[in-house]
Amino acid sequence: MRVYLAGPDVFLPEPLKMAEAKKEICQNYGFEGVFPFDNSLDFTNLNPREVALKIYHCNLKLMNGCDLMIANMTPFRSPSLDAGTAFEIGYMTALKKPIFGYSNDGHLYGERVINKTSETLDDRGMLIEDFEMMDNLMLEGAIITTGGAVVYETVEPQQYYTELRVFEKVVKIAAQTLLNQ
Repeated sequence: MRVYLAGPDVFLPEPLKMAEAKKEICQNYGFEGVFPFDNSLDFTNLNPREVALKIYHCNLKLMNGCDLMIANMTPFRSPSLDAGTAFEIGYMTALKKPIFGYSNDGHLYGERVINKTSETLDDRGMLIEDFEMMDNLMLEGAIITTGGAVVYETVEPQQYYTELRVFEKVVKIAAQTLLNQ
C-alpha cells in the first residue's frame, strides 16, 4: 500500500533526508512511502505562481495514486497544523481513503490558543474551539471517519519537526488497522 506523507516536512532545511527516514519506517511496516517531492518537476521559465500550480497538480496526482495518508499535524506557524496539510486531509477524505495523523505537540488545540484574559475567547474576541481534540474538529473528525487514528505526544522542543517516534507509532497503528500486522 502506498502512503502519502503529508505535512510541513517539505519546509525543513533538508526535506529529502526526512523523506528518506519516513520512507524507511513505512517500509519496515509494509508500506511504500510517497513524499510530495517524489515527482521531478521542471520549473524552467515559470513564474512563482506557475511553479505553485505545477506543485499543486503534482501533489493531487500523488495523492490520487496513494491508498492512504499519514499527516504530520504538528502545529506550523500557528497553533494549528500546516494549511496545505489541512487541505490534503480534506482531499483524501473526499477520495474516501484512510487518514492517520500525528503531532509532536501533546497539547490539545484549546490549550494552544492561549489568551491571558479569557478562557473561552481568543485575543481577538472569538470563541476558542475546545472539543478535547488536537486540532480543528473537522480535521480530527475526517481522520476518525475514514477509519484512521490520531496520535499526539510532546517531544523535546529542538526536535519539534524532526522527531520520528510519534510518526512511527502512527505508522504501526496504520499497519495494524490496514495490513493486520
